[in-house]
Amino acid sequence: MAQRALHLLVIDPQNDFCDLPPAYWPTDPESGTRRGAALPVPGAHADMQRLAAIVEEGAAGLTGITVTLDSHHHVDIGHPAFWQTAEKGPVSPFTQISAADVRAGKYRPRPAGSLTRVQAYLDSLEAAGRYTHMVWPQHCEIGSWGHNIHHDLRRALNRWEDRLAESVTMVVKGTNPWTEHYSAVMAEVPDPADPATLFNTDLLLRLEGAERLFIAGEAASHCVKATCEHIVDALPPESLHKLVLIEDCMSAVTGFEAQAAEFMAAMRKRGVQIMRSPEVAAELKANA
Repeated sequence: MAQRALHLLVIDPQNDFCDLPPAYWPTDPESGTRRGAALPVPGAHADMQRLAAIVEEGAAGLTGITVTLDSHHHVDIGHPAFWQTAEKGPVSPFTQISAADVRAGKYRPRPAGSLTRVQAYLDSLEAAGRYTHMVWPQHCEIGSWGHNIHHDLRRALNRWEDRLAESVTMVVKGTNPWTEHYSAVMAEVPDPADPATLFNTDLLLRLEGAERLFIAGEAASHCVKATCEHIVDALPPESLHKLVLIEDCMSAVTGFEAQAAEFMAAMRKRGVQIMRSPEVAAELKANA
């Protein structure tokens, strides 16, 4: 029986974020072709395999697991289907849209009657100073293959559940199409009318109760970063030493490597520990 409460938080370990090899790709039943991830993070497939190995090897010493799931509608403020150019043309993925762009009419939201709401959202997002709005490739659409957990990790999680007769806690985020929801703790611009976008007190209390909280997932430059920042800001400084980032079980979105490095450095400065997968597996095994 485990001696200490050791918890694993896995952020968005989903197919659409993993640079999966072709053997992991599904076949489209209409075209017969195979397709990969929508927003693959270089290194994510190997990250998830290392994380699966941690769960397999350290299962007896791991007392709790929480997994967050990025979960979007097709027409979502972070997707191309939501936007159009001034000429009503398509907006390409990886386009950044500022509040000034919308005010000038360079880009416009497609949902009818939404301009005022979207303008207010972008103004609030920029006032927070955390992110510039990005139009991402269509990803993690609810019900799709891309929304599913990486196969190897899901298998390891299921084996942990079977062993302990416990369930992995699944935290869904991003279902509100009017706000970006990088962090599992709260949306970038919370919607007062939607409790799912507000500060997730239940999640924080669950994580705070652990003696050690190991954190991994995708991507280090965005959803891992945003979630950890919110957790660290909410916890008392004397508790931050129990947080552990598993650095070889997370990677950055292409072009955002500097942001990921700055995040890791900032967390280390605040007292969060940085470990690699073999060290974490050894600690979990010693806790059995």
